[in-house]
Amino acid sequence: MAQRAARIQDVARAAGVSTATVSRALSNPDLLSDSTRETVFAAIRATGYRVNQAARNLRKQRAGAILVLVPNLGNPFFSQILSGLAEGFAGSAYSVLILDTANLSGAGHGLAEYFLDARIDGMISLDGAISKAALQQLTRHDLSDRFVCACEWVADAPLPSVRSDNVAGAGMAIRYLHGLGHRRIAHVTGPADNVLTQARREGVLAARAELDLPSRPDWIIRGDFSLTSGREAAGRILALTGEDRPSAVFCASDAMAFGLIAALQAAGIRVPQDISVIGFDDIDFAEFYIPALTTIRQDRPSLGRIAAEMLRERLDNAAVSKTPPDAGEVRLVPVELVVRESCGAPA
Repeated sequence: MAQRAARIQDVARAAGVSTATVSRALSNPDLLSDSTRETVFAAIRATGYRVNQAARNLRKQRAGAILVLVPNLGNPFFSQILSGLAEGFAGSAYSVLILDTANLSGAGHGLAEYFLDARIDGMISLDGAISKAALQQLTRHDLSDRFVCACEWVADAPLPSVRSDNVAGAGMAIRYLHGLGHRRIAHVTGPADNVLTQARREGVLAARAELDLPSRPDWIIRGDFSLTSGREAAGRILALTGEDRPSAVFCASDAMAFGLIAALQAAGIRVPQDISVIGFDDIDFAEFYIPALTTIRQDRPSLGRIAAEMLRERLDNAAVSKTPPDAGEVRLVPVELVVRESCGAPA
């Protein structure tokens, strides 16, 4: 069980003084005698007590900053979400700071320190790999109501989140391919432990069952959302022949679809004449790829705007001491099928 953070009462007990004296030592130490001041500071060091500046300063919004956690700043997917976030905080008292979580040690350990050191008032995470230990630290310090997940989320964690309707989007992709006449449909997934992978896989399974489509283990190919894993998936598909080879592939990201198409065409397999390919995300390059990629569009600017609105509502709520908001609130953003040139009827 995680150890409870030291409270001001613990310091007062260790120093043999009142909590008012401890508070005075922290805010106006010159009002105390040297011996009392030294006794209180010794107790602070012994107990490991830290002043929760975020809680103290929330009403005054002294930090005036929001920290956004991004798993990979080099990934163009996040640019429109960040643009939406900036729009959501425009005209507010908050500036937006961005942290690439690749620079965090221990999958997010130490996140609470940004609050406790009064550097930020709230946090938005686009990274679903934040550790449970880091989130438990936020909870111990009563900071989880100032934390919002956007796009990705942490499974089984009672945190507010804004996310695309990934399940519906994956089902939309399978139904579209089925409507074109495809029955042998492969799926290139994301990383096994990713929440987006699991949600999109759920949508695929539901659509398969609904349409009574055949399913084979070698038509489920593990990827990691990257171009490289799409290219490797093509190798798995090219190893199949005849009726064993799928006539269409749903990739759980556009990047994997690009890698898959490039490798298929390099091997002489035409898209969509021989194999149809559909992606997920609708990143900027999808429209200009050859062939232009049919995909499931996420409304990324809306993901950012709604996340900003949700966090601002929670900060305003805390500032006026209203009833705490729903800790596990989820807001789903609809997705859209974008039909282009990478899908067609089976040969």
